[in-house]
Amino acid sequence: MADPISSVRIGNPGGEVVKSAAGKEWGFLETLRGAMDQVTELQGTADAKATAVLNGSGMDVHSAMIAVEKADLSFQMMMHVRNKIVQAYQEISRMQF
Repeated sequence: MADPISSVRIGNPGGEVVKSAAGKEWGFLETLRGAMDQVTELQGTADAKATAVLNGSGMDVHSAMIAVEKADLSFQMMMHVRNKIVQAYQEISRMQF
């Protein structure tokens, strides 16, 4: 099973546009949207597994807890990225031209 957290990439070091396997160009905005979609997906998976544990439908508690932790870590990472973007915007807005 692929680790969904390690597949979340916010931007690239060179800032150049990256092409996906389908040939579509991926810029910063598309990369950020993709990462946010992955966070939303992880949260939905965690909710479903936690609900299954609470309903007693035979869901493994360990896998539900792992899904919840993955969702929590990915959300924390998304919030750190958001904070850095806000800081960068504030720094640029303080510049005098």
